[in-house]
Amino acid sequence: MKTKIIFFGTPNFAVGILDEIQKSEFTIVAVVTSVDKKSGRGRKIKSSAVKNYCLTNEIKLYQPKSLIDKVFISKLRIHKADLFIVVAFRMIPKVVWSIPKKGTFNLHASLLPNYRGAAPINWVLINQEKMTGLTTFFIDEKIDTGEILLKKECKIKNDETFDSLHEKLLKLGKELVINTIIGLTSNVLLPIKQANSKYLKIAPKLNKENTKINWNQPMNQIVSFINGLNSYPGAWSEINNNGLVNTFKIYNCRLEYSDHNVKINDLIIANKQIKISHKEGFLIIESLKLPGKKQLTSIELLNGYCFDTGVFVS
Repeated sequence: MKTKIIFFGTPNFAVGILDEIQKSEFTIVAVVTSVDKKSGRGRKIKSSAVKNYCLTNEIKLYQPKSLIDKVFISKLRIHKADLFIVVAFRMIPKVVWSIPKKGTFNLHASLLPNYRGAAPINWVLINQEKMTGLTTFFIDEKIDTGEILLKKECKIKNDETFDSLHEKLLKLGKELVINTIIGLTSNVLLPIKQANSKYLKIAPKLNKENTKINWNQPMNQIVSFINGLNSYPGAWSEINNNGLVNTFKIYNCRLEYSDHNVKINDLIIANKQIKISHKEGFLIIESLKLPGKKQLTSIELLNGYCFDTGVFVS
């Protein structure tokens, strides 16, 4: 008899894993994803990437407002699934994760116990790690603390961005999830308790406060910060144009170490380049997004836009 699975997930990362299971020997009997939300300036209703995949592939879909709703839980039980698999979804209550006989496991994009939390891919880059990876683990009553099933390491390149690392981890994650399913259904995996320490690194949810660029940091740290948020959600800064303060996002940049006499944090246009002066040299911006405009390369922006003199960032 084929192993029956209920999958929980929301973004594109989850879609890649869901698709791999769907193509395997195992059976997806249902999928749980987030409710539709209003998004953007027009406040249009937006469905999750997982929902769109399920509609295309005619997979049974649930979008509960509450995960402890009795009707929803009874529907989960009816499927008599062997396993629940969670990828990039919100915290699941015990009344749900305790349903399947083989348990509920999560795929987390870090080498647990380090980088527990909502944004591990971003934070390993921001913190200039040289190695990261993926972990499958049994869900318990806390966040990312359950017994570890399998791990897979992944080296981080010097020029890695969130997007490039996301794609590398997605490829590794597909294999890791399938191997975890095989291990659990054949009863060969031995779960290992996670170590706990006050020195563990964490991966908190990204917000407006912790995605703002700190121009007082060393220049290489600023670049790592920008790379770690490229392209989601984007590192931002304030730009002061003769007293008019607005925000903009930087996506791609590079370093130019040099001695100079330019005032720190000034925005400079030279040789069709946009530069920001730093005490260690210059940060050369290669792509950015100004208020009310789409993301552009610096060359594209300068073809039709002129900055005033005296502009600086903060």
